[in-house]
Amino acid sequence: MLRTLLLTCLLPTAALADEIWVTNEKDNTVSVIDVGTLAVIQTYPTGERPRGITFSKDFSKLYICASDSDAVEVMDPNTGEILYDLPSGEDPEQFALHPDDRHLYIANENDSVTTVVDTETRTVVGQIDVGTEPEGMAISPDGKVVITTSETTSMAHWIEAATGKVFANTLVDTRPRHAEFSADGAELWVSSEVGGTITVFNTADQSPRGKVSFAIQGITADKIQPVGMLFSPDQTKIFVALGPANHVAVVDRATMQVDSYILVGRRVWHMAYSPDKTQLFTTNGVSGDVTVIDVASLTATASIKVGRFPWGAAARPTPKG
Repeated sequence: MLRTLLLTCLLPTAALADEIWVTNEKDNTVSVIDVGTLAVIQTYPTGERPRGITFSKDFSKLYICASDSDAVEVMDPNTGEILYDLPSGEDPEQFALHPDDRHLYIANENDSVTTVVDTETRTVVGQIDVGTEPEGMAISPDGKVVITTSETTSMAHWIEAATGKVFANTLVDTRPRHAEFSADGAELWVSSEVGGTITVFNTADQSPRGKVSFAIQGITADKIQPVGMLFSPDQTKIFVALGPANHVAVVDRATMQVDSYILVGRRVWHMAYSPDKTQLFTTNGVSGDVTVIDVASLTATASIKVGRFPWGAAARPTPKG
């Protein structure tokens, strides 16, 4: 009944702006931010504890990991209506959509598996055993390799997409939370939240290339917890959300050294670019807001209040037609 009432109150007018969509863990909602005005223009109800979020390639569907509902919800972003649930396994937290725009790879934290769902037939087409408490998910740009990180096992598991077989397991530091391929597919970066580092791998042979460490004056090492990451549009840098350190690090890709730190909101989790890649939006869980970073100047320019404990973010360009 509550969902019906909320949807009735929030039915949108025609969307005319680029948008950032943000999941709010504690409110069981998604907030929609207008990139032009930097204001929340819609709020839609979801299942319990929404975290991971991503769009289909044509932006006609929004996939949401409703972790405590044990479901991946599929929303119509034009209306905010939940169209249906996909089978997801228990406690889905993060996922990655294959370049084929059809297969969704889901980390099931409580089951120690990666579930593969065919989004067209709405069926589970595979379950892959990985380490304990899987969370991070990534797929190589060519779609051939899938990565799952397991928090308790402290590993990145390398999966052949065509067969669903794990062909390598590589150690990282404690509690890996996120994995990110470079656009050329040559490198994989894995953040370790408790270890406080990022491990960088050469994807050709899964060999470690090096590690990134962090130090911020006045902040103790235990508060520096790297989680979400995004490469810069030109691929020369990588932005790293540092959790309760309340900063985003700017790391030089070639040297693997930190160039600078940007102060953001409290407990920064993940990030998303504006569709034109000129702004970076960070989700700050404890402060319940989103920080806007100007990518060119590497400065924070605005703060936008959203729901309680914002976690994931995804961008949608101005709808056409």
